[in-house]
Amino acid sequence: MRAHLGDQLVVESPATGASGRDGEIVGLHHDDGTPPYDVHWSDTGQVTLVFPGPDAHIRHLEHQTGAAQGLDRPGDGTPNPGDIGRRVADERRRQGLSRTETARRARMAPNYLAYLEEQPADPSLATLINLAAALGTSVAALRGGGIDLPPGRGQALVHPRLQDLGPDECRARLSTHGVGRIALSTPDGPAVLPVNYEVIDDAIAFRTAPDSVPASAAGKEVAFEVDHLDEAMSQGWSVLAVGPARLVTEPDAVRRLADHAHTSPWAGGDRETWVSIRPIRLTGRRISAGDR
Repeated sequence: MRAHLGDQLVVESPATGASGRDGEIVGLHHDDGTPPYDVHWSDTGQVTLVFPGPDAHIRHLEHQTGAAQGLDRPGDGTPNPGDIGRRVADERRRQGLSRTETARRARMAPNYLAYLEEQPADPSLATLINLAAALGTSVAALRGGGIDLPPGRGQALVHPRLQDLGPDECRARLSTHGVGRIALSTPDGPAVLPVNYEVIDDAIAFRTAPDSVPASAAGKEVAFEVDHLDEAMSQGWSVLAVGPARLVTEPDAVRRLADHAHTSPWAGGDRETWVSIRPIRLTGRRISAGDR
């Protein structure tokens, strides 16, 4: 008996006419695919170590059939993740979770999680449900559903609680970098635009093109907002910073910002004009489940 990660182990029932049991193989203990296996059972959702008996057989799924579908591991070991794997890895890293901790929460073997993140795998619905629960998101989000729709389309909580966030928690949620929105007045009226930002020395900084609308924020008092929505739980938070914006022109300051930047602007192009916002007011709110 030999199996691949993602195959199914089917155990036939000894009783005539009774249904058997099946589970997804989420861990291998031998490189040649021989038993034992870590199996994620579809009926209980538990992962157990299994030494298959004579009543068990392997169901090889189509996504494991090989090079004809382009799903073999690259010969040099280079990760080649699929869309689901990329979304799982991105959300895990965003939350600062290790693979080991995420796998524990999702009740799967860490090496299977590594496989999902690094290869174009096709995990079962049960696996996606557990991963979504472990990451605090939804199966639809891991599959990319609604990616082109605005967030927050789910139903409100039955008993929501709205809380103000203190300055320290607001700074913590701003973290070190991300994507936020700058709101400013322009000759054509108010504008709100998304930008990649960095937080350095309690100042919010972003790169943009010299003739862009965000660059015109320099010399004005502006608002800067970041938020996060949990679509699965209809919860979320937002932080609003208000303060003067200025162009950063000092060579040493520009170099320091560039050296500490976590990513290039997603919009691409020539965006080397740095704008810094020094908040004079920092507020935030969080919606969570309240007491009944």
